[in-house]
Amino acid sequence: MPVNKGYSRGWKHGKERGKETLVTCAFCGRKVPKYKTFSVVRGFRITDPMLKEELGRKGGRGVSLMSNKMYACPGCARHRHIVRRKKR
Repeated sequence: MPVNKGYSRGWKHGKERGKETLVTCAFCGRKVPKYKTFSVVRGFRITDPMLKEELGRKGGRGVSLMSNKMYACPGCARHRHIVRRKKR
């Protein structure tokens, strides 16, 4: 699902922060400093109404589903429409 937050190439980052941690892009495997990446949260959803009803009866309040936080490098974020360029 695309997030329509603006994206600019300017990074507000100074020398006083020290060495940044490197994270791996979930899509291409490139190692990128964490401050340059865009976070993506992917989850697991149940779409079958019969299964939802059955799990709802057993669980009471509902079902807690897994969610996974991934990081995308700027190139993959643009390619996959996670981030779009600002229109001037």
